[in-house]
Amino acid sequence: MDLNRVTLIGHISTTPEQKKLDSGRSVTRTSLATNFAWKDAKSGEQKTKADFHTVVAWNKLGDRVQQYLKKGDRIYVEGRLDNRSFAGKDGVTKYFTDIIADKLIMLGKGKRVEVTEEATVTEPVLEAF
Repeated sequence: MDLNRVTLIGHISTTPEQKKLDSGRSVTRTSLATNFAWKDAKSGEQKTKADFHTVVAWNKLGDRVQQYLKKGDRIYVEGRLDNRSFAGKDGVTKYFTDIIADKLIMLGKGKRVEVTEEATVTEPVLEAF
């Protein structure tokens, strides 16, 4: 059995952008920033590094991302990794890894909003987040 699953918590770092395709489907892209902190072994200094992940949401989920999310919002995202590549005009192959989202939870003060392809559900904030 194979498994391709990713779970992240971070902040939206770009305003979500939605495109309507000729097929009638829509795709929404945004970027999610996650931070990693560690203590340098030699200096003992606390260091941090930000990673940026492209999050892709299709159709109704993408519509909800476009409607509800903005730069700076803290979210939980579940999905799968999707690798793609293409040859640029210069002939160099460029590689990308996207997170194809199938569940988002908006983590804000006072409420927890869960967004999936099927429904939007509002619940109280979970203290674990």
